[in-house]
Order: sequence, then structure tokens, then C-alpha cells
Amino acid sequence: MFAKRIFDIVFSALGLIILMPVFIIIGIVIKLTSSGGIFFRQTRVGQYGIPFSIHKFRTMVTDAESKGLKITVGADNRITTIGRVLRKTKLDELPQLIDVLFGDMSFVGPRPEVPEYVAVYPDNIKQKILSIRPGITDRASIEMIDENEILAKSNNPEQTYINEILPIKLNYAVEYIDNYSFFGDIKIILETLKKIIIR
Repeated sequence: MFAKRIFDIVFSALGLIILMPVFIIIGIVIKLTSSGGIFFRQTRVGQYGIPFSIHKFRTMVTDAESKGLKITVGADNRITTIGRVLRKTKLDELPQLIDVLFGDMSFVGPRPEVPEYVAVYPDNIKQKILSIRPGITDRASIEMIDENEILAKSNNPEQTYINEILPIKLNYAVEYIDNYSFFGDIKIILETLKKIIIR
């Protein structure tokens, strides 16, 4: 995992430097089009079960979590106009480069969940998944990129997420850990970029 961490540090630092103009433009647009801060911070569960605050560009109205679920369902009315664009293009995820640089996340790894959903992980799977850093992207992010639309068709989106979508994500996570390779990470990063471009 040493090569993985070196890769994370080098490319997250480079990414933050190169993408700084993009950060500034997105930040200005967010401030001009909706009230509230530029960044969205939310507690997620990291490696060894240690909580951390994830960074994202804010795509919802202020205090969105007090106005609905912690998952996004379809055309969620809490999402701002610019937020829809940022989510569609995945640009809202760019600030997670900060989390990668600081060591809370990696480029590739199981997506970090909020404590409420980690609490429903089966114990044996929970221990394995929390043994590594969570990631910006993983196989589940590629295969289930449109999960919000799936949830939109459910009468109980939260239960659908817990009972149907989360188990699939956990299976992908276990498979990733059991078959980890550095070049596998590179492949997932390239496939993620391809998926975003195709969308």
C-alpha cells in the first residue's frame, strides 16, 4: 500500500494546483447562484472507523440534511441549479482531493458512508471495509453511477438503499480489497473518467 499512498499524495497535490482555477470559478458560481458556503462538509466513517469530514462543493440548499434524507433521490428539490450540473459532471467531488492529500481518503477505495449506514454493515464485512482508506471512486461508483434514479422509483428510498443498493456496494468493496493491485487502481480511475465523459 506504500505505492498507493505515494500516488495519492503526489497526484492529489498536483490536482489541487492544476485545478485551482476550476475551484475558483466553481466557488464564484456557487456563491452567485445560491446562499450559503462553497463547500459541503459531512461526517463520514473512515479507515479504522475513525470519522472525518468529507469535502464537496455544495450542490444543495443550506441545511439540506435537516430538510430530507442523507441520500439523494432522483430530482431532489434540495439540489440547486448549478448543483445539478456539478453532480452530473461529478465536479462536486473535486474537493475530495483535499481529503486524499490529508490522508482521510484515497483516489480508489470503497466510498465512505455516513455513520448511520455503516451501522448496518454486517460485522465481518465492516471490519474488512474499514481496514483501508475510503476512496473517491471504486467499482460501485462506476457500475451504479445512476443510483439516484433507481431510488427515485422506490416508495421507500432509504430502505431500498439499505436493503438493495448497499449490499451491492459492499460486495464490490470486498471484491476490491480481496483482489487489490496498484494497476487495478489505475484501471478504475481511467474507467471512472471514461464513464463521466460518456455521460
